[in-house]
Amino acid sequence: MPITDFLTDLLNPDLAFLPKALAIAVMSSIVCGVVGCYVVLRGMAFIGDAVAHAVFPGLAIAFVLQGSLVLGGAVAGVATALLIAIFSQNRRVKEDSLIGVFLVATFALGIVIISQAPGYSGSLQQFLFGSITGIPDRDLYLVGITGLVILGLVLALHKEFVAVCLDREMARSMGLPVFWLDIVLYVLVTLAVVISLQTIGNILVLALLITPAAAARLLTDRLGVMMLLAPTIGGTSALVGLYLSWSYDTPVGGTIVLVATTIFLTAWLLAPRHGLLTKRRTRIQRPSGEAEPAAGSAIAAGHVSPMR
Repeated sequence: MPITDFLTDLLNPDLAFLPKALAIAVMSSIVCGVVGCYVVLRGMAFIGDAVAHAVFPGLAIAFVLQGSLVLGGAVAGVATALLIAIFSQNRRVKEDSLIGVFLVATFALGIVIISQAPGYSGSLQQFLFGSITGIPDRDLYLVGITGLVILGLVLALHKEFVAVCLDREMARSMGLPVFWLDIVLYVLVTLAVVISLQTIGNILVLALLITPAAAARLLTDRLGVMMLLAPTIGGTSALVGLYLSWSYDTPVGGTIVLVATTIFLTAWLLAPRHGLLTKRRTRIQRPSGEAEPAAGSAIAAGHVSPMR
């Protein structure tokens, strides 16, 4: 489909769901790109997966009660994130084990709840894989407001988040409230996941949180640049993915994820400093007696700084 036809469809009043889907996809991708930078830096992709499953019982309850899916998922996800943060303070059981326990339990609870609702099969498919049809106006406004709140908190607590992500013990010795920062970060991850579920779905939402940030990490050593690149990659993936999905009648969530993955693979191969082909070319051109830079030298040299 030519891009002009896609733009015409966006302006067609009979296809009012399409611009709403585009707005939600782009907004949620931008927010996930920003929050995902902290997830990638901290190596906490598992918590993103857990949150994506944890929101399921809230979605199920909201569906049964005919309420807002965004609000229902947010309440369930935040409650689970708080439980994980509290239980993980007991170092006898590691954080990843607790996440695994709550991941399975909450997802199972959601399946039990939604199995009691009429139209169970269709509803489950919508929750798992997303849907661009039938997005109510209230969810569009809710996603926009929630996204602004998330970005505002990120801006206010950026230095503290990065300090905790890079070295928790150092952050604690600096007097930072690590426990409460953990809770706030978990809540932000939860909200970023929830506002993406309408378009991406429960199964694929983790990719929107991780893939753009991981691609940005390959493209730059500067954290400030990374936090600009990640939402740009996410937003571009949402726009191109929705266009391709509409043109070729493919699932919108899967198409967006595949576009983001293509960008990641391109960065993995061709990134100016860290791409596979770039490293091989540099290794060939480097004199035989010259040693390669030590691992982590970028951080040691100050290119990735908590204060940037």
